[in-house]
Amino acid sequence: MITGIAFRTWPMTASFAIAKRLEGIEPSPTLAIAALAATLQQAGRSILNLSVGEPDFDTPAFVRKAAVEAMERGATRYTPSAGTLSLREAIQAKFQADNRLDYPVASIVVTPGAKYALYALAQCLLNPGDRAVILAPYWVSYPDIIRLSGSGCLVLPTDARNRYTVDLDALDASLRPPTRLLIVNSPGNPTGIHYPRSQLEAIGSIVRRHPQVLIASDDLYEKILWQGLPFLNLPMVCPDLKDRCVVINGVSKSHAMTGWRIGYAAGPPSLIRTMVDFQSHTVSNPNSIAQAAAEAALRGSPAEVEHMVKTYHARHDFLVPRLNQMDGIQVQPADGTFYAFADCRTYLASHPEMDGDLGLARALLEQKGIAVVPGSAFGAPGHLRLSYATDEKILETAVSRLQEYFG
Repeated sequence: MITGIAFRTWPMTASFAIAKRLEGIEPSPTLAIAALAATLQQAGRSILNLSVGEPDFDTPAFVRKAAVEAMERGATRYTPSAGTLSLREAIQAKFQADNRLDYPVASIVVTPGAKYALYALAQCLLNPGDRAVILAPYWVSYPDIIRLSGSGCLVLPTDARNRYTVDLDALDASLRPPTRLLIVNSPGNPTGIHYPRSQLEAIGSIVRRHPQVLIASDDLYEKILWQGLPFLNLPMVCPDLKDRCVVINGVSKSHAMTGWRIGYAAGPPSLIRTMVDFQSHTVSNPNSIAQAAAEAALRGSPAEVEHMVKTYHARHDFLVPRLNQMDGIQVQPADGTFYAFADCRTYLASHPEMDGDLGLARALLEQKGIAVVPGSAFGAPGHLRLSYATDEKILETAVSRLQEYFG
């Protein structure tokens, strides 16, 4: 019997006090649930894991080949802390071709994952007493990354009825001092919503009133976009704000390279230099072999990426309508990513005995063997995130079990 989802598993002793800045920090809920699902599978349970945000495709063969060739030619030593010059040049070319953004190589840093890029940015920009603004539903690590910088975090809720667009008056008020950072994630995890030009223009008009605020544009799902939508971010729509933006991206989602841990950031030269210095004292440099693989990914044919996106789109079109037919469940169709964010508040209102979305996630795991992530982890209680980065047969079985549960 599963009685709960335990996110902290190590013993605490009176002998060693944990640093105060880590108070309240928990392991990533998505990774914790995925680990619990794996444990249950190993124990013989039939578990359908819809919790993990990881492509189910293999890294493309030409990317793996580039890694092998890098090892064979001896590219196994330290690289510059900012990343290899050739990879930064590939990133520079990517920004020019895909985003019409021109960055000198000195304004680009390669990091061990996009998550680390955001962490380094927060560490290098924010001071105790400062504040960052994030929009809910948000990616689970944002609040803890901000907290680790010693600064505060202000969450602005959004709603599916408005396709998760932010209230502009609330945004304007939130960006007053002591706010120094605004994080914009589009297409977003967990909602899959991509901000249209009009929304980005509106955000830009508000940001211009607050010159002390820097914008972090989290573009990790840039390539996983459909409906014929062109990808847009804030500096593309508002070029005058480019020098106040740090664009964060990576190859984890686009090229099925989560384990390779390569992300990157581009922004104001002085801030990027500081992030490079910070990185030199923490992780030294990104993995040399993974950098060679990432360069191949960025310079290679987009055909395999396009195939993955087409598959995700088909899975989305299979899953979302079926979820919307279930009692008490509503899902806003996504523009991209590989997530369905289900609003279960109507269902939960008719089941007051259940402990909200946490209780619902436990029940689905216990009774139906389906692992999902509670919306509370994303700042949206009463919701569930379901990943369809999984085999179609698994997805079909999961839908069947969910229909049995919800009716």
